[in-house]
Amino acid sequence: MRRGLFAILALLVVVPTAAAQDQEYVLGDDDAWKLPQEVDPASPEGQAIAIRLALANGEYERVNQLATSWLERNDPNPFRAEVLLARGDALLGMGDEYKALYDYEAVATLYPGSDVFVTALEREFDIAVKYANGMKRKLWGIRWIGTDDEAQELLIRIQERLPSSNLAERAGMELADYYFRKREMRLAADSYDLFIENYPRSAQISKARLRLIYAFLASFKGPEFDASGLIEARGAIRALEVTEPATAQQIGSDALLVRIDESIAAKLLVQSQWYFKRKDPIAAELCLRRLIDRFPRSVAAREGAALAEKVLAQLPERIRATAPDYKAFLATPPPEAAELEGRPEQPGIDAPARPGSEPPETSPPDATAPLDPTEVPPGSTSLPPQASPLKRRGDQP
Repeated sequence: MRRGLFAILALLVVVPTAAAQDQEYVLGDDDAWKLPQEVDPASPEGQAIAIRLALANGEYERVNQLATSWLERNDPNPFRAEVLLARGDALLGMGDEYKALYDYEAVATLYPGSDVFVTALEREFDIAVKYANGMKRKLWGIRWIGTDDEAQELLIRIQERLPSSNLAERAGMELADYYFRKREMRLAADSYDLFIENYPRSAQISKARLRLIYAFLASFKGPEFDASGLIEARGAIRALEVTEPATAQQIGSDALLVRIDESIAAKLLVQSQWYFKRKDPIAAELCLRRLIDRFPRSVAAREGAALAEKVLAQLPERIRATAPDYKAFLATPPPEAAELEGRPEQPGIDAPARPGSEPPETSPPDATAPLDPTEVPPGSTSLPPQASPLKRRGDQP
């Protein structure tokens, strides 16, 4: 009899305990755990839950209709941001991402404190990436409208709305890569420079530094055009030699610096020739002085010294008296020839120097030609064999 009584008492203790384990509690506004109240399916909250459930089941057409009707009846409402996101997701699932952007923008603009704010920005980022990679938007059922402006605007807004976040970092790199692919090198350089400044500890910092050099170099179109990109590139290369010396050595920073100097020297020579043709020998001779003073090892310096005889012939005597001895400069053998004279040839004797040492004794075969960094494949993350890192902005040749 006693055994039966004990069994009944044990059952009475276990059953309430199991029932209590099946109950769910929620944390209330007063930081107290409470049993959740049942939601009336006819209430706005219950309808919002039904909309999310239909979205999870992939009923996009139905979600679009229910959400539109709900939004018309419930303004304002604390669940409005969630319903806007649900309708945007439904439109996205139906293949109309451009209309979905209106709902995502409404969430980002009107409800920045909602739980779905970051989710809406993530949706916008995914659409922006597709637009940046060439996807067009629909008009009359056909995708033929360009979306370059929308892609740029979305990527910029994401960085403004969620600064210093992982999503903003991804948006910044995507925007810079977009400009780089489109060959808008000035904008690409600004974007990569801003990325380096905002995210110095990013996992993509090395890529940003290399692409910054690419963009600066590609902005130089020849000796007849602005050479500020070369000066910026030289500063970026030298900065890379300090921050990542192994990467600088791998990309051949010394050889690239020599090519940059050759291109700047070629620009000074072109400037001198232009002034000489315009009957301005004083300005022409001044450019030649700068050329020989700054880049005495360049091929352009020797060509400029040969031009100096014609320029000096048109100058007054008092100016000719202060001019350098261009004939003596021409008579002097090039630096590499003077250093190699009298010594036997040795394999590798003229190999480029390591980063931090003097420039290589011999110039690359194409050192006299203007740089053409646009030959670098857009998808590459390392410079060509003759590329190199530079100094910061403001460095003068």
